[in-house]
Amino acid sequence: MKNIRNFCIIAHIDHGKSTLADRLLDFTGSVTDREKKEQLLDNMDLERERGITIKSHAIQMDYMHNGEPYVLNLIDTPGHVDFSYEVSRSIAACEGALLIVDAAQSIQAQTISNLYLALENDLEIIPVLNKIDLPSANPEEVTDDIVDLLGCDPEDVIPASAKTGVGIQEILNAIIDRIPHPKGTVDEPLQALIFDSVYNPFRGVETIFRVINGSIKKGQEIKFIATGKSYFADEVGTLKLVQVPKKEIKAGDVGYLITGIKEAREVKVGDTITDKKEPTKNPISGFEFVKPMVFAGIYPVDTEDYEDLRNSMEKLQLNDASLVFQPESSAALGFGFRCGFLGMLHLEIIQERLEREFDMTVITTVPNVSYHAFTTREPEKAILVNNPSDLPDPSGMDRVEEPFIKASIITKADFVGPVMSLCIEKRGEITNQTYLTTERVELTFDMPLAEIVFDFYDRLKTVSKGYASFDYSPIGMRASHLVKVDVLLNANVVDALSALLHKDNAYDIGKRMCEKLKELIPRQQFDIPIQAAIGAKIIARETVKALRKDVTAKCYGGDISRKRKLLEKQKKGKKRMRQVGNVEIPQEAFMAVLKLND
Repeated sequence: MKNIRNFCIIAHIDHGKSTLADRLLDFTGSVTDREKKEQLLDNMDLERERGITIKSHAIQMDYMHNGEPYVLNLIDTPGHVDFSYEVSRSIAACEGALLIVDAAQSIQAQTISNLYLALENDLEIIPVLNKIDLPSANPEEVTDDIVDLLGCDPEDVIPASAKTGVGIQEILNAIIDRIPHPKGTVDEPLQALIFDSVYNPFRGVETIFRVINGSIKKGQEIKFIATGKSYFADEVGTLKLVQVPKKEIKAGDVGYLITGIKEAREVKVGDTITDKKEPTKNPISGFEFVKPMVFAGIYPVDTEDYEDLRNSMEKLQLNDASLVFQPESSAALGFGFRCGFLGMLHLEIIQERLEREFDMTVITTVPNVSYHAFTTREPEKAILVNNPSDLPDPSGMDRVEEPFIKASIITKADFVGPVMSLCIEKRGEITNQTYLTTERVELTFDMPLAEIVFDFYDRLKTVSKGYASFDYSPIGMRASHLVKVDVLLNANVVDALSALLHKDNAYDIGKRMCEKLKELIPRQQFDIPIQAAIGAKIIARETVKALRKDVTAKCYGGDISRKRKLLEKQKKGKKRMRQVGNVEIPQEAFMAVLKLND
């Protein structure tokens, strides 16, 4: 166990995590020339194209240091804030972390939040200053920032360039010298932490774990503590680029387990594996069920594709256990699903994977978060509202609570004003303002989660010219004055466009929704009134004018009453048509509601 090192790489998005992982694999000879490629651990096309890590990956490297063989287990982590629970579990499986900071961009919001996660788990932090080969790099200043943040010596910061391979040797030496070896004993009952799972269509779910105490053997009967289910370990082994089956994996090591589980939901990230006959007394702390933060309806464009969409969603769920969905129907869109996502990036990824991997074109409704509604009859009992149409009748409602977050924004000092006004417009309350350097400021806000679901991230980048970085963590539910705004087309409620909004913003957003829909809904043979309403009260209205035929064209000369008679006749026909007319909503209308500020 003295020669095992378990470490992860933490950084903000695009600071060079995946490239550094590639260099470490090259340097330790873990990949052959034939297997080499960019972003080697990112095995989804989507990850490669966007340059982000969506799923965490683990890989084992063998390395000789001063004539002694060492086993290095690298656990790669996603950088995006949506996947922070996965990051926390990966960190819990390690003894050390490489903290990577871009020499051109300096410390960003997620660098700090992931660092705090690592420090909570008592990890040894090795700071790495990456991208020193860039012309815009500013190594001295950024090194000072890292020293201020960590309280370490400037000599502890390793300058490196993952692209050119500079500093890789020093990083490997630091991993072996500075990161402590795993603590644990082989004699105690089995205690292992699940930090990832992968679905294999032929073999079922592959569970990836780190053994804390005891050992896991092939054929052993094991038990998952959170789900209470037990299985036989059909195969255990370690993870190189390909799986290497072993007879036994002992305390301190990282490996994979195949038990023939067909449902990804049965394997929970953060769960503890133990022996069925001799279970451990203390499961690993920190486990929580993954809670979706953002909800949206996903509907097939053609209602006949409903069953195909169900099959696609089930297959996606096998690969991604954090996606939850249940059937729902809408008067406007027919049958579909109400889906829960970890955040907006997760929603985009699921939508894109449905289109690419399953060739499903879908309509996504306005995303919203889950609220708690309380009625006057039972003011203590919370009703979970994931869909605006689930909101109880306003007359018997006591209050509505919505989830709040603590948002941390790091930006240049020049953009403090615009960033503040954006956050205040989104109902944020500033709680702290810290100057990290004379140039860079950290702003902390308490904000409703619903306000950042829409276009917050894009607008933050716009007002700060791309310099602001953003990170958030949930801080619980708070009571708010929320109202349900319905959109009526031709006096019929379009349930897919309903939204729960704060009372102060309802008039403004209702008006903008009506204006946007007026541009997008094609003209018909009759007038189409577009209305936004709170209950029975109409708060905004626009009208799409009817296409009219010039019925008075054949009247030339004569009394005005002849023309009026023809116009009245046409008016009656239009009125009758409006009563039976059906308005089709184009898909762009649903998408446009998401981008009301454009």
